[in-house]
Amino acid sequence: MKKFVTAFAITLSLAGAAQAELPSATDASVRQSLSSGKPTVIDLGARTCIPCKKMAPILESLSSEYRNKATVLFIDVHENSAAADKFRIQMIPTQVFFNAQGKEVKRHVGFMEKAEIVKELKAAGLK
Repeated sequence: MKKFVTAFAITLSLAGAAQAELPSATDASVRQSLSSGKPTVIDLGARTCIPCKKMAPILESLSSEYRNKATVLFIDVHENSAAADKFRIQMIPTQVFFNAQGKEVKRHVGFMEKAEIVKELKAAGLK
């Protein structure tokens, strides 16, 4: 029984780690990021969307890893439908990449691997 409880506790802790997610960005944090002089990626999705859930730990990791070099934001379009309209979102998840000047340079629809996101951030000016 002890082995079962230990295995169950480990499983729960791993499941919790997979649920890492960024808070939903506000309009003010989006404006601040786009004027920060750093490349930015905004992932527009929903906490209930399966591909969006799979991206959550990737976005959290990138946010920490590139904290002083790029900005990684998440917007839940179910909580902020105005953002979905503003960014002309047709499907989720959608990642919108901006260069250091705040100009949109790339858009991707669907799940995106960490390496692909880093590649696009580098194309947007990540050093």
